[in-house]
Amino acid sequence: MMKILISFLLTSMLLTSLNNSDMNEVRTNFNLAVQDKNICKKMMEKLEQYNEKSSVYLAYLGGYQTIWANHVFNPSSKLQTFNKGKKNIELAVKNAPDNIEIRYIRFSVQKNAPAFLGYNSHLKEDKDFLVKNKKNINSDLLQKNIEILLK
Repeated sequence: MMKILISFLLTSMLLTSLNNSDMNEVRTNFNLAVQDKNICKKMMEKLEQYNEKSSVYLAYLGGYQTIWANHVFNPSSKLQTFNKGKKNIELAVKNAPDNIEIRYIRFSVQKNAPAFLGYNSHLKEDKDFLVKNKKNINSDLLQKNIEILLK
């Protein structure tokens, strides 16, 4: 019985560290994806496997999809891809409205989206939420990303 318990605990710790590693990769590549089409595509493919497991993964998938719109050439595809990403972000916010990382993703996309797309109605709300709650962030990388975005 003790061996089973120890095995379970070790497996749980391993899965947690894998998730933290995955999250660090997702967070690091979020800003890089704007300039690097290959990173953006790789992260979208990876996140499509996880998006049903986590609202944060769904929000990042949406964020990467909106970034992907910069990398495609056809105007119709750009808009379609952007709207798909926007829909995923909004679904993630609906599922977890108090999640600071999801709000960071939406704020980042809205702050950087062209005005003519009309995706900017939550800028003040999300900025205020980030400023108010940034002290509760456990990830140094996320904290740094939010600080840079708020400048």
